[in-house]
Amino acid sequence: MSEIISEQVEDWDLIIEPQNRLLSLKIREVWRYRDLLLLFVRRDIVSFYKQTILGPVWFFIQPVFTTIVYVFIFGNLAGLSTDGLPQTLFYLAGITAWNYFADCLNKTSTVFRDNSSIFGKVYFPRIIMPLSIILSNLMRFGIQMLLFLLVLGFYLAKGAEITVDFHLFLFPIFVVAMAMQGLGLGMIVSAMTTKYRDLAFLLTFGVQLLMYATTVIYPLSSLSGKLYYLVALNPMTFVIEGFRKSLLGIGMFDGFTLSYTIISSSLILLFGLLIFNKVEKDFVDTI
Repeated sequence: MSEIISEQVEDWDLIIEPQNRLLSLKIREVWRYRDLLLLFVRRDIVSFYKQTILGPVWFFIQPVFTTIVYVFIFGNLAGLSTDGLPQTLFYLAGITAWNYFADCLNKTSTVFRDNSSIFGKVYFPRIIMPLSIILSNLMRFGIQMLLFLLVLGFYLAKGAEITVDFHLFLFPIFVVAMAMQGLGLGMIVSAMTTKYRDLAFLLTFGVQLLMYATTVIYPLSSLSGKLYYLVALNPMTFVIEGFRKSLLGIGMFDGFTLSYTIISSSLILLFGLLIFNKVEKDFVDTI
């Protein structure tokens, strides 16, 4: 009897093996666990609304008040250029784009720490967790885009001279670029914070400084010399410029900067995936 049992071949539906190669990302598993991905997206959305009175209205409040502050400080007091665009539209466009990138970066950067209890109990592709953050933030971005379009429609009704051309078709590329950069940088920081907790405290401050090195509150055309090239090297700069170019018709953007945006975003995401893949194998022992 024992000989018969030993000769039986065990047929498993799924075999979980350790990842020994750095490039073994197992992207196919993400599709296999797509139901879990959607469940995490739903969890992120519901947890944001839970025990709040205004619910989704909070998505409107933050960009509205931020835009008002920027118009007053940077537009009226500092007198910064807006490339001839209405100040409200100029700042709201930059804030809407930056909020999506910053939210993806901030929330992804703590994914190991925030979900260590789940990671230590059950197996699933770890990349699903940061991907769920990107997708859930996309809903918030969509709501804030609705606000932006309403404001844009108001200015168009008042006779504002805003021209939209073929760059509008590039709009999805800019959204994907923001997601790629936020996801890539977030995974890099998340991997580093498993050993260096101080980075989590510095991130919020660092993201705020990075915003001032991006064309959120000023146009790239207002800069010159070394400062121009320094800001232009920031991968998010031409994303913001292209975002405004596609929706408002004004912004420094061409074929070269489009290529730079795609290449830099892809490299950031690839590097983030490699670092994330390397750390997620043994992060439970160090977090």
